[in-house]
Amino acid sequence: MGQITCATEDSILFEKKLNQIKHIRTSSLGDSIVAIGKSFLGTPYVEKTLEVGTKETLVINLRGLDCTTFVENVLAFGLQIKGDKHLFLDFAKKLETVRYRNGEMNGYSSRLHYFTDWIRNNESIGLVEDITPELGGEIIQKPINFMGTHRNLYPFLADDTNYENILKVESDLAKESLCILPQNQIEAQEAHIQDGDIIALATSIKGLDVTHTGFAIRVDGRVHLLHASTSGSVTITKEPLVDYLKKIKSNTGIIVARPTLLSSQTP
Repeated sequence: MGQITCATEDSILFEKKLNQIKHIRTSSLGDSIVAIGKSFLGTPYVEKTLEVGTKETLVINLRGLDCTTFVENVLAFGLQIKGDKHLFLDFAKKLETVRYRNGEMNGYSSRLHYFTDWIRNNESIGLVEDITPELGGEIIQKPINFMGTHRNLYPFLADDTNYENILKVESDLAKESLCILPQNQIEAQEAHIQDGDIIALATSIKGLDVTHTGFAIRVDGRVHLLHASTSGSVTITKEPLVDYLKKIKSNTGIIVARPTLLSSQTP
């Protein structure tokens, strides 16, 4: 494991969080994921929390989350309470496993920047299962190259090595297809989406696969989204997921990944 970047407050928050959730006893993994996710309710939304310094480090920030780091931290805590090790460094290793290609931080391009890449990698090590095909998802081909074509938006890409490595990642992604459950078919499949499923919002924006992510949570029988909202904090959508998506002009549907947390590679 490489260098860790965190504040003293984060190690304190880790201990508080662990004490808060370590006795969670639920009937399913999905319920446990939701319970951990709900423990973050009200945590401020903060964008670009991982863009720290000039060299890639393992950033741990429990004081502010964006949509992806929210999902990552919830899964890492899920692994933490599932195991028998409860030290901060153990949590850091679990976060590294979730966030980086093959579970190892090796420079900026080893971070799983594109969420479909994130899903594939974590599926390959047994942490999640992409169930979109089972829900009737449709296969599409789309170039995923937003970072390479918008270099100026990513400070780390000012470094030529980082930039070339990201272009290589995007070249590999070009060989992969996307499976998306179209927006107009989600309601018909809602009964098959479980609490704790990861919901990734697919987009029509050129070069991007996903613009947002969170967890499915049922409220009065309907699937809502538990997420780090750009409106301010970790929250649950007031309206069902289906209605929430209709307000997003660029949304084309969703990708659904079910946490399994079964990886034998996870420390």
